[in-house]
Amino acid sequence: MFKKTTFLSGVIFCGLALANFAKAVCPVCVVAVGAGVGLCRWLGVDDTISGLWIGGVTLALAMWTVFWLKSKKWSFKFDWALVTVAYFGLVLFPLFAYKIVGHPNNKVLGVDKLLFGIGAGGVLFLLSSYISSYLKNKNGGKVYFPYQKVAIPVIVLIIASGIFYLIIKCY
Repeated sequence: MFKKTTFLSGVIFCGLALANFAKAVCPVCVVAVGAGVGLCRWLGVDDTISGLWIGGVTLALAMWTVFWLKSKKWSFKFDWALVTVAYFGLVLFPLFAYKIVGHPNNKVLGVDKLLFGIGAGGVLFLLSSYISSYLKNKNGGKVYFPYQKVAIPVIVLIIASGIFYLIIKCY
């Protein structure tokens, strides 16, 4: 028990220290999202809906990392693809290692619910980022409202969560 607590404390400390140093991700946001996902599982929220948020946050972290790398003039061939694959690998590996995914009775459309949600969340986050950029370009390079770049992806994920909830409830 002591080893697990020490290890977890070290990981949290390193994560917060590096996030603050890199200025790529707000450490409070990362902790809040992590706590939110844990709370979802504890409350019994369906894995598809939890997966939506995991996928969205994972893609957001990958995007922010690539933007941070570019701001430091550290650009390389296939940087978007490699960073995205690395982040999703870091998320998916423990899920497979601890057998959180892969249960035969936890599937939707023949795919594990959590994996389905993660994929859908990543795609929806990417699409919502394009929507925000499109709206900004359409408005002469100005946002329509403060925090538009944050609000649109969150609203899209909230709407998708509601739709998935209704589908799962009727399914």
